[in-house]
Amino acid sequence: MSLTFPAREEIARLTARMLLEIKAVDFNAAQPFTYASGLKGPTYVDCRRIISFPRVRATLMDFLAATVLRDAGFEAFDNVAGGETAGIPFGALVAERLGLPMTYVRKKPKGYGRNARIEGVMTEGQRVLLVEDLTTDGGSKLSFVDAIRETGATCAHTAVVFYYGIFPETVQRLADHGVTLHHLCTWWDVLAEARAQGAFDEATLAEVETFLNDPRAWQAANA
Repeated sequence: MSLTFPAREEIARLTARMLLEIKAVDFNAAQPFTYASGLKGPTYVDCRRIISFPRVRATLMDFLAATVLRDAGFEAFDNVAGGETAGIPFGALVAERLGLPMTYVRKKPKGYGRNARIEGVMTEGQRVLLVEDLTTDGGSKLSFVDAIRETGATCAHTAVVFYYGIFPETVQRLADHGVTLHHLCTWWDVLAEARAQGAFDEATLAEVETFLNDPRAWQAANA
């Protein structure tokens, strides 16, 4: 393991820059994106693209491992679990950097055989880091955390590349479940970097900023 520990602000700026460079994020105020919830917004992120860009992938996984070590501790974990499906490659890459066993958590039991939600070896008492690609409101993380805890292991930390950073209840929702969130960048970091690069026209960036300041109101006005 050979990691460096840049300032958080530099990690956020570089992460945003890389996501823009590989076109993992997009802004479109004229034709908003439809999210899984059915609601619309002018922002879109697809962290799955990261796995196809080796230099970006390696740098971001270094950043994620360093962030976890700095924030949670160097001997805080015994196991790294990726969440199905987008979190699985990131979980494997972070586990490799931390020198830890890797497992993954299914969204639901597979319905045959052992009917397991945990794949790989996870044992009672292990301290597990849950790794995912991103989080919006934190809801999907709770199910994964509960599945980990059902094995007798503990899970008090989750790490993601991208955190929306626009829903104020997210961090508290996770904290109420005994989970601390670690992330590399948010929509605010991407907006700042997009402005610095002139990556989108100012009208689009202004509309994105309006959305980020009050996403619920923006969605109600653009339903």
